[in-house]
Amino acid sequence: MKILIADDHRLVIEAVKAKLSELEPGIEFVLAMSVDELLAGASDDLDLALIDLNMPGADGQAHIDQIRQRHPALPVMVLSGYEDPAIMRSALERGVLGFIPKAYSPEVMLSAVRLVLAGGVYVPPMMLTALPPGIVAGVAPQAVETPSRGGAGSQTLEHLRNVLTERQVEVLQLLSQGKPNKLIGRSLGISEGTVKIHLAAIFRALNVRNRTEAVVAAQALTEAQQA
Repeated sequence: MKILIADDHRLVIEAVKAKLSELEPGIEFVLAMSVDELLAGASDDLDLALIDLNMPGADGQAHIDQIRQRHPALPVMVLSGYEDPAIMRSALERGVLGFIPKAYSPEVMLSAVRLVLAGGVYVPPMMLTALPPGIVAGVAPQAVETPSRGGAGSQTLEHLRNVLTERQVEVLQLLSQGKPNKLIGRSLGISEGTVKIHLAAIFRALNVRNRTEAVVAAQALTEAQQA
């Protein structure tokens, strides 16, 4: 396995390296302490890239966009000192597969990395709880409403049940738990290819563009149902 770690603090890099070494023996690490080093060190043979937002040469999240454009198949996660849900949402909408605040424990970081390596998406819980009512990444405001006004949340879920099959609703429920395609298929006794077909239908129903947005939307809808 080959992992890139980009951060401008050597202590952070060494701590992340030490924890990620628990994933498996013999991991090769590529290190970068600036955007120039990040762009030079990134390659298509990487299995994962963990990138800080605030580092020398950074202009907002432009360096994330550059990595995504140059290496679209590379799984990218953000490891950042920022805990602003708006910044998290912006990163996820760029195609980042996980956002890990540096205040989180090393064990949470390791679990988040395992999830992404297994094909999942890690969304910080604080991002979901901080979303304003009716605002979900990739979903029009009228598509997701709070359940406080005449059970609008239940109406939204009822609409989804009308346009999705029972199997697709089950896939959606597992998706909201952050499960990767392989585990969804295993849980439901279907192939990974069939899961992808169901996900395409779910994306259309939720009016989202990708898996990241679908995870956020599905989790928000689940919370509305439970409220």
